[in-house]
Amino acid sequence: MTAANSDLRAGEQIADLPASSDASVYFLGRLRTPWSERSQCPRRGDAETGPLCRVELDPRWREALAGLHRLRHLEILYWMHLARRDLVMQNPKSRGELFGTFALRSPMRPNPISSSVVTLVSIEAEGLVVRGLDCIDGTPLIDIKPMHCPMWPEHQDAVGRL
Repeated sequence: MTAANSDLRAGEQIADLPASSDASVYFLGRLRTPWSERSQCPRRGDAETGPLCRVELDPRWREALAGLHRLRHLEILYWMHLARRDLVMQNPKSRGELFGTFALRSPMRPNPISSSVVTLVSIEAEGLVVRGLDCIDGTPLIDIKPMHCPMWPEHQDAVGRL
């Protein structure tokens, strides 16, 4: 077992990864949260009572926030840059049994994309203030999307729909 594999749990399996090839993802900015280590992050963000976090956008993307003031909930997509990408089988601490990576919501994935539904608190010159993130401070931002879903109040009465 190499040093890179010393953190594997019993039964976990890894895959040999090819060199990245066919996709480009533009990071739009960084997420600012109170957590510096994965162990500090909540398992799931709380969009109503979670801590205030910031979505810092690179200057070229700030104009793309136009119209967000009409919305209460957003979906934030981000790249879990510190996560392992080679696990095929995982042994979650909390479960004590093996699962395939695609059967879990673990951050350890071939393409470590995650999302959080957040509450928009305010829009500032550099980006957004939100509640509901669950990632490490400095996590790269992939995208911001409005939530148009029947479970959210703005969908039911068309308030907040663009």
